[in-house]
Amino acid sequence: MTKIGIASDHAGYEMKEFLVGYLDAMGYEVLDFGPNSPDSVDYPDYAHPLAKAVEKGEVACGVALCGSGEGMAITLNKHQGIRAGLCWDPEIATLIRRHNDANVIVFPARFITNDEAVQMLDAYFAAQFEGGRHANRIAKIPVQAAPKSEE
Repeated sequence: MTKIGIASDHAGYEMKEFLVGYLDAMGYEVLDFGPNSPDSVDYPDYAHPLAKAVEKGEVACGVALCGSGEGMAITLNKHQGIRAGLCWDPEIATLIRRHNDANVIVFPARFITNDEAVQMLDAYFAAQFEGGRHANRIAKIPVQAAPKSEE
């Protein structure tokens, strides 16, 4: 059974809870990083544990939600091993997987419906990384540490 990580902030809480049920019904094992209520929280507190689980291979990929999706995407992409893509429609969900080998899909919970999120998840899971020229581009994404200067 494939294990999927999921995290949100308060703005994405209700949609996260819906998607946990959807993923479970689809046969995925879901690791929910929270939050556990709709009370106001800070999205980095949930994004970082999700990112670490994806980087360590504890989950196959991640799903993240916040009001605009931007806070989660920005925070997740601070991690060198994360390629999080913010999605607004199924075509983007397909492309972030095919061209960017995205390992986290991010949703703007205040701007999409549960049905739209499901359509995007289905498109994301159905797509496969194409490799080739895209692999060359992805190899250029990680930031290399600058050499230490001698003083």
